[in-house]
Amino acid sequence: MSTRTQIIIAVLLGIVLLDQATKILVAQTIAPYERIPVVPSFFDLTHLRNPGAAFSLFAQAPEWFRQPFFFVVTGIAIVALSVFLHQAKEEGLLLTIAVSGVLAGAIGNLIDRIMYGEVIDFLLVYWGDYHWPAFNVADSCITLGVIGLLWTSFRAPSAPV
Repeated sequence: MSTRTQIIIAVLLGIVLLDQATKILVAQTIAPYERIPVVPSFFDLTHLRNPGAAFSLFAQAPEWFRQPFFFVVTGIAIVALSVFLHQAKEEGLLLTIAVSGVLAGAIGNLIDRIMYGEVIDFLLVYWGDYHWPAFNVADSCITLGVIGLLWTSFRAPSAPV
């Protein structure tokens, strides 16, 4: 197995396992809507269920539309990212990790949708009355992966993995 394949598998397994473990821990230890301050006036742990996408997009859509829509969109994203990883063998380490992170995040949130019909969010960042929407490990990895992809698109190519 190539080093690149080992990196992809490690990133995928590591993120999906961490994402699911943290969500299970939150579901078992924090009551819905409870908030536990970690850094007062800035960061809390909570337990929210999000039937929508990022920022609760489509959360109010009827379930007959929402569930199939998210399964199809997520399925297409997973296939597209997997094909990209397979075809982009000459790309550098950062791009490989970034795409793997986005893929792992999509898989982590898909597992939630299959198991619960919604996604468990538990990280809450806020300042005064301004609250960023709650998120989870999968969301963080998708965001960091996209930042990594943007970063690689604006810099010189690195050596292949």
